Amino acid sequence: MSMETTAWTQAYRAMHAEQDRRPFNRATMRRIWAFARPHRREIGFFLGLSVLIALLAVATPVLAGRVVNAIVSDGAADTVVQLALLIAVIAVAEAGLGLVERWYSARLGEGLILDLRRAVFDHVQKMPVAFFTRTRTGALVSRLNNDVIGAQRAFSTTLSGVAGDLVTLVLTLVVMLTLSWQITLLALVLLPVFVVPARRMGTRMAALQREGARLDAEMGTRMTERFSAPGATLVKLFGRPEDESREFAARAARVRDIGVRTAMVQTVFITALTLVSALALALVYGLGGWYALRGSMEPGSVVALALLLTRLYAPLTSLAGARVEVMSALVSFERVFEVLALKPLIDEPADARQAPQGPVSVEFDDVRFAYPSADKVSLASLEEVAALDTRGGDDVLRGISFRAEAGQTVALVGTSGAGKSTIAGLLPRLYDVDGGAVRIGGVDVRDLSAASLRGTVGMVTQDGHLFHESVRANLLLARPDATEDELWSALERARLTDLVRSLPDGLDTVVGERGYRLSGGERQRMTIARLLLARQRVVILDEATAHLDNTSESAVQAALTEALADRTALVIAHRLSTIRSADLILVVEAGQVVERGTHEGLLAQDGRYAELYRTQFARGERANEEAAIG
Repeated sequence: MSMETTAWTQAYRAMHAEQDRRPFNRATMRRIWAFARPHRREIGFFLGLSVLIALLAVATPVLAGRVVNAIVSDGAADTVVQLALLIAVIAVAEAGLGLVERWYSARLGEGLILDLRRAVFDHVQKMPVAFFTRTRTGALVSRLNNDVIGAQRAFSTTLSGVAGDLVTLVLTLVVMLTLSWQITLLALVLLPVFVVPARRMGTRMAALQREGARLDAEMGTRMTERFSAPGATLVKLFGRPEDESREFAARAARVRDIGVRTAMVQTVFITALTLVSALALALVYGLGGWYALRGSMEPGSVVALALLLTRLYAPLTSLAGARVEVMSALVSFERVFEVLALKPLIDEPADARQAPQGPVSVEFDDVRFAYPSADKVSLASLEEVAALDTRGGDDVLRGISFRAEAGQTVALVGTSGAGKSTIAGLLPRLYDVDGGAVRIGGVDVRDLSAASLRGTVGMVTQDGHLFHESVRANLLLARPDATEDELWSALERARLTDLVRSLPDGLDTVVGERGYRLSGGERQRMTIARLLLARQRVVILDEATAHLDNTSESAVQAALTEALADRTALVIAHRLSTIRSADLILVVEAGQVVERGTHEGLLAQDGRYAELYRTQFARGERANEEAAIG
């Protein structure tokens, strides 16, 4: 490898490395070793290969010098042929070992990526909903991609590079000093002329690269927001296309300018390094040739020194930038471990229980709850803010108590922000209570296993979310082992059979991001079909019919009535038709139950429910009746 190529490689790495100067963190090193321990045999063999390749790399210039000496001294042809064959054998061995080393490098690196990604992915899945409501998705995905890959370089590139470079450097210096200590020392004098520009130019290019990456990220974020279905709709409704185009063009122009500057810096850098390389070789050939003509040095030694010179500068330059690579890898590890260190608020107990068989009751016993502050569920770096919001801790629910017997339906009504959805979210353990208890079949939900809780409680939210997958895949999320007949049965009960049959690929039709290829009502009925397929014994409907027209609501309500038979249900509704037949209605205001009873009983009390009925439900029912008549 030529000196300019090696230096350029180091400059390229510097461009992609953060120039972080923090000291080594022992805790980080311990966690790194914990991830590396399962691969320790591969690491040892990998390092051994790197050392062997370094030995072969130094042997070739020495043998080349002996070939020249044999030719100049009119040595035997057999000797020249034997040396040439040995050089060929070493070259083949070096190439073969290089392939094996690359395979081990890829194996180590990809193995580490797999371990880290699985650890982060599994850990993030345990985080509460509050974590996802605060975190920027792009920042979190970056930890799984960019930072994990940055950490992987420590094993696949830096580790082998440092080991091989050290061996190559020591052996090369020993051989060069043996051949001519005078030329070796003079060659080392040129080292600062070579390394200093490499480091300075590398730092400058790193700054340009980071600025370009920042602008690219800003453009990417802007395009992601503008090109998503909701974002594109918002721009079309309220945006100014000319201003959007102007702002995007300005950002793109800045990226272009940085690209031009980077290209010029690279050209100057390569030119300077090529010049230094030529000067170093001129010194070796000039001074070495002078020694050879005087008879104080063999001609082959001059050739060997010239070849070894590249083997000397290459590892020196690599080692000069090794600290930057190591620190960059440590930063990546720390950013990954930062996510892993964020403790989930919801843990599954070691002796987790199963939910009782058969129909089960639901009980809220003096439940108090406050949404956690940001410092408990998030990271400033994931929210991309300077400091986390420390607000929080105020009770949202204060002493909520009620009981739904097995098979009963409890309806929650109240103004927006009263705490209805918060109550519903505590049942499937989207959050844990701060006081009191939530029980299913007499068992605290905190004592149940996650799998048992998922198999017992099902929920349909107001915004029915679908993945960018097929209809079949979205339904099988509820029951992976469901048969074709069961899928169609769930669709039929959700009044979706005709729609799905009319789709281009039927059950295998992709519904689009968040299900946007379907209408709001169709999307909601799809989530209800998923609920029907799951056949859970406790069902939560969080304004599940909010996006349905009168006809669809009537059809789905009939299906839900059938599906909810013998099941315990918690219903949050804004329409009277969905709560009139409830066994118990709870009126929630400011995190407290202020009234409870049946529809007729609460109307007779002429309290808060009666007021809501007159101002909200009755008006909505009249509007629905008029729309149906029309």
